[in-house]
Amino acid sequence: MTSIRDELEREQAVVDVLYARLDELRGTTRGRLREVRLTGAVGTPQNRSERDAFATHYEDRAAQLDAVEDRLAFGRLDLAEGGTRYVGRIGLTDAEHRSLLTDWRAPAAEAFYRATALHPHGVHRRRHLVTKGRSVTGVEDEVLDLSADVDATTLSGEGALLAAMATGRTGRMSDIVATIQAEQDRIIRSELSGALVVQGGPGTGKTAVALHRAAYLLYAHRRLLERSGVLLVGPSSSFLRYIDQVLPSLGETGVVSSTVGDLLPGIRATGVDEGRVAEIKGRLVWRDIVRRAVRARERVPERDLTVRVEGHDFVVRRRDVRDAIGHARRAHKPHNAARATFVRDMLGRLANQYRDMLGEQLAAEDRASVMEDLRSHRDIRVALNLAWFPITPEKLVGDLFAKPHRLAEAAPEMSRRDRELLRREAGSPWTESDVPILDEAAELLGEDDSIALAEARARDAERAAELDYARTVLENSGAGGGLVDAETLASRFAATGPSLTTAERAAADRAWTYGHVVVDEAQELSPMAWHMLVRRVPTRSLTIVGDVAQTSSAAGARSWPAQLDPVLRSGGWRLAELTISYRTPATIADTAQRVATAAGLPVSRLRAARDVPGSLTVVRSGPGGTSGPGGTSGPGGSGRKGLRAVPDDAVVTEAVSLAKEFVGTEAGRVAVVAVEHRAAGLAAALAEALPAALGADEAARLARQRPEDAQVTVVTPRETKGLEYDAVVLVEPAEIAEGPGGTSDLYVAMTRPTQRLVVTHARDLPEGFSAEV
Repeated sequence: MTSIRDELEREQAVVDVLYARLDELRGTTRGRLREVRLTGAVGTPQNRSERDAFATHYEDRAAQLDAVEDRLAFGRLDLAEGGTRYVGRIGLTDAEHRSLLTDWRAPAAEAFYRATALHPHGVHRRRHLVTKGRSVTGVEDEVLDLSADVDATTLSGEGALLAAMATGRTGRMSDIVATIQAEQDRIIRSELSGALVVQGGPGTGKTAVALHRAAYLLYAHRRLLERSGVLLVGPSSSFLRYIDQVLPSLGETGVVSSTVGDLLPGIRATGVDEGRVAEIKGRLVWRDIVRRAVRARERVPERDLTVRVEGHDFVVRRRDVRDAIGHARRAHKPHNAARATFVRDMLGRLANQYRDMLGEQLAAEDRASVMEDLRSHRDIRVALNLAWFPITPEKLVGDLFAKPHRLAEAAPEMSRRDRELLRREAGSPWTESDVPILDEAAELLGEDDSIALAEARARDAERAAELDYARTVLENSGAGGGLVDAETLASRFAATGPSLTTAERAAADRAWTYGHVVVDEAQELSPMAWHMLVRRVPTRSLTIVGDVAQTSSAAGARSWPAQLDPVLRSGGWRLAELTISYRTPATIADTAQRVATAAGLPVSRLRAARDVPGSLTVVRSGPGGTSGPGGTSGPGGSGRKGLRAVPDDAVVTEAVSLAKEFVGTEAGRVAVVAVEHRAAGLAAALAEALPAALGADEAARLARQRPEDAQVTVVTPRETKGLEYDAVVLVEPAEIAEGPGGTSDLYVAMTRPTQRLVVTHARDLPEGFSAEV
């Protein structure tokens, strides 16, 4: 008979072997990387390319090996046929290529997530390893085959999932690789092809499933996706910071993460549109509006124009412009690319006029010279630009918003009121709602040929400077001994720059097409945003994760078919649902669902995996006091309408109490959630109260934290989307429900805590807070 201590020692010995092998591989990889770097940029272009490829490979491998340090191994399968199989973040083999650790994504690891007593998948015991650093601190056992000979004295654990949920939150999302549940695993391992919509209520692990699916697909379809890349789209930069360590910890570093507002290289979306404006800009009709706006920059002049060039009169005729425009359009190229065809055609027609003036044919070189003289003449250039204007996406879209006649011309189906709402001054900051419209313009316009010419000239100038520098080096140092010329040395200078990864190249290229796109909080995207994303994945291979009951954007989805069918076609996507809430205690989840249902939101029914005693407290300001754990102050509350808002000091008292209970030096997060106009005042009051409550040193430590890492924070409902906290103080639910996101924002805010929700209010509570509703 063995004891629990014996089991821990046995597992520690295995874990020691795994970490020793990990350290060995790290040393080998770094050594090879040093050797490649010392080689330098020598040899043929093919040799330099191979060197860069090896360097990138070893850099990626080193990053992967570093990222899996925490919880390298987390599971063990005792197989019915005999033997054991350890499951971890990556696969490891020994020097003889014998398996030491099975990658969690490999088919051999599926049983760790799917085996049950009814369907054991050849497993008689599943063990979760609980580790801290490199030390095994506990084991969690599940016997799946009760007929197997298992020593009961070696069994331990309260369940890895429940233990994980009881752990304090931090400013970064943790992966769930050790606690993936069966319904999550089926979605994670779903086929690559097609669009998969994952609908799930709060706390069901949608984000974690999306990230683990990205890691799984990169593992299972490496050859395809490492060339084309994977794009992950999140709702905000704070959300992307929150999840930024999950994929590296799962062994993947090659994913491009972005918000919709950051998808266009060179565009910074810093402005914010109010709900109605965002909804107007999100309509698919902008595909037609932008097309018309582009066509409006290709127009026949009202009359013929005579231009005198070096003593000769040239006529820019309306019929010639009309014919040249038609010719250029038939090429079906983007506007700026087709402009080259138009200009060439018109210059040829003008050169023909010069030929007719001379009364004789022009030699080819003379004709080319005439056309170049005409191209460079200011009046000719102006006339051709007026007929076919070279324009950037920023100029085209900016003019639509700043010049009413431009928008009226391009958008005849839009009401006058809607056009007035879109009006803004030229040079105003771009908003996230603008970006899909800019992307559509970029697609239809193509690159400005004058910009391309300027870039080519800049490259030529840079090359000339490199050659001059190389000549100076050779002349002053005598280097090369006559065996190396300036051209060769300059090429070596150019070759010493870093080799870009697939992810880096994709992020810098607007026209890049990805092998797969993952969209989190997908319900917030407008139809135009979907149109923009689908353009980036021609295979329509997407993972779309969201909850239509949590939609707060006026342009977002109220149902998946209504939002996706226009861009993915009916039947072009499949639905999977997550039904178990792992984050939110049952009392909180049930109350939130009643509130959302009473407001008519399309709520997905949830089954909470756990409950926490005293998880919900409702505190009413004024007569009546606190209603106690899990209670309410009655249907709709007992406060009178018109009662002042709950005072800041009452909110701060609750927040400080929760901070004392949940916030430690390494983990624990408490959030006060309030409407925007109250947030600043509450943040100041809370900062003033914390030193007396927690001590000056602890308060100073909390004050030094970055916003994304803050353990005690005040946030708006919109800012909590996708995040989680140990405890939440929810301020005046009625105010939140009346805000831009309505009850959807309230539903989101209510379902952020993993342990405790304290609702503070003075006004009537929205319908549904009472169990009788």
